[in-house]
Amino acid sequence: MANERIILGIDPGTTIMGFGLIKVVNKKMEFLQLNELILSKYDNHYQKLKVIFERTIELIDTHNPDEIAIEAPFFGKNVQSMLKLGRAQGVAMAAGLSRDIPITEYEPKKIKMAITGNGNASKEQVAKMLQQLLGLKELPKNLDSTDGLAAAVCHFFNSGRVEVGKSYSGWDAFVKQNEDRIKK
Repeated sequence: MANERIILGIDPGTTIMGFGLIKVVNKKMEFLQLNELILSKYDNHYQKLKVIFERTIELIDTHNPDEIAIEAPFFGKNVQSMLKLGRAQGVAMAAGLSRDIPITEYEPKKIKMAITGNGNASKEQVAKMLQQLLGLKELPKNLDSTDGLAAAVCHFFNSGRVEVGKSYSGWDAFVKQNEDRIKK
């Protein structure tokens, strides 16, 4: 039987929440879906949080993801915006936790680095790379959904990494710390 898992990626937001789903079959990614939840039509912040929770639960119940990858809020100058974004992220995480799904949080720079090799890549560069990686025919108008998909793909690329928490100054340092991994 094939080793399969589904990863739900979420880019939390209070104006637009983006999400993407990939299926991993025998260590190969397959695109399932990307979409966005438009929240700007709701005036009340609490109503937005309720919709985020309900839609995330609906996604979970429909697609049965094995794992969730979520973009961490970045530090900005506007404290109120950060607070609202943190609440949106927390509500999406609570939805996953209520269904006992493991959640991994990734900094925006780590997601960009995993997808493009550049932690300062633009949303457009990330979207174009995802288009190539997953064979997407066209990209959405808003790129929040590709940001959600990028979180899922980043999680796929980072799954099973044993080097987490280690840092290397170069190949020599890597080889020295990982002699047991060298094939002779």
